[in-house]
Amino acid sequence: MALSGSSDPLLPQEEEDSGSKQLPFLFRAMRIATVVSLYWFISITMVFLNKYLLGSPSLSLNAPLFVTFYQCLVTVLICKILSLLSSCCPLGYVDFPSIRMDLKVSRSVLPLSVVFIGMITFNNLCLKYVGVAFYNVGRSLTTVFNVLLSYMLLKQTTSLYALLACAVIIGGFWLGIDQEGVEGTLSWVGIAFGILASLCVSLNAIYTKKVLPAVDHSIWHLTFYNNFNACILFLPFLLISSEFSTLYHFDKLGSVYFWGMMTLSGVFGFAIGYVTGLQIKFTSPLTHNVSGTAKACAQTVLAVCYYEETKSFLWWTSNMMVLGGSFAYTWVKGLEMKKEQEEPLPKANEKNETGV
Repeated sequence: MALSGSSDPLLPQEEEDSGSKQLPFLFRAMRIATVVSLYWFISITMVFLNKYLLGSPSLSLNAPLFVTFYQCLVTVLICKILSLLSSCCPLGYVDFPSIRMDLKVSRSVLPLSVVFIGMITFNNLCLKYVGVAFYNVGRSLTTVFNVLLSYMLLKQTTSLYALLACAVIIGGFWLGIDQEGVEGTLSWVGIAFGILASLCVSLNAIYTKKVLPAVDHSIWHLTFYNNFNACILFLPFLLISSEFSTLYHFDKLGSVYFWGMMTLSGVFGFAIGYVTGLQIKFTSPLTHNVSGTAKACAQTVLAVCYYEETKSFLWWTSNMMVLGGSFAYTWVKGLEMKKEQEEPLPKANEKNETGV
């Protein structure tokens, strides 16, 4: 499968050309099913893999910053390798943009990189302190922060129905915290990191729109510079923290299995951006969000089964509220965007009828 730099997980994709629309229904259905399944597999596996690296008792590695730094380093190396392969291989085999280091572009991307570091670090720290089953609830306020920041920074208002969906999400979030407390598994540190992760995810989306022109709207160039800057910015934090000492005394530092799992997590971190773009390209942004909500539900069920946990009815209710609120918000915003696109049409028709 060729890698394409046009698959942008942050921007709506252009519709497929007229030739692809003529493909047989069964082929298109199979392609969509394959892409969605691949997205689910990579996303869910990445969460479980990161949980193993960050909080597995058998591994006993207390170095979340180093794990995150290494994942960024792997992404940078993958981008450079694919760029080199694209220039060496025959046309069409590896379709990836040429990447050359430009310090001016790197400085332009730096503000986003700071937010990006916060996003991936707080995500990993949240996953370290909370269970995989509660992870989606713990960092479920991204939609709420999207609404708040859109109003505060962009002066965009939100409809009543969308606000009601956000209220359901907040209700599910607090009910989830209450039920985690009842079960004795509540980590306020994990909750705090989850809230900060949600905030950074929202800020990341806003800053990405501002920074994309600096990289000619190329998501792969943005991925490279973001992760390159992150590797540099992580170094002082690694020096200040005690993680180098932790790594020095880590009994599995020479284990091929350990470094294989670390590298695999970095590969999955890179792959999730690609498969996200594929899912948007072959479905739609709305379908992608719905798929993400369904994936979160499946991930929660899998985590409960895998770790052999027993959850109360109210705990499951909190998850359903968060997922249901997220789905409702996505659906409402989709309808609103469709309505906005259709509104200019009647005005154009009126002009044609009056001859203006």
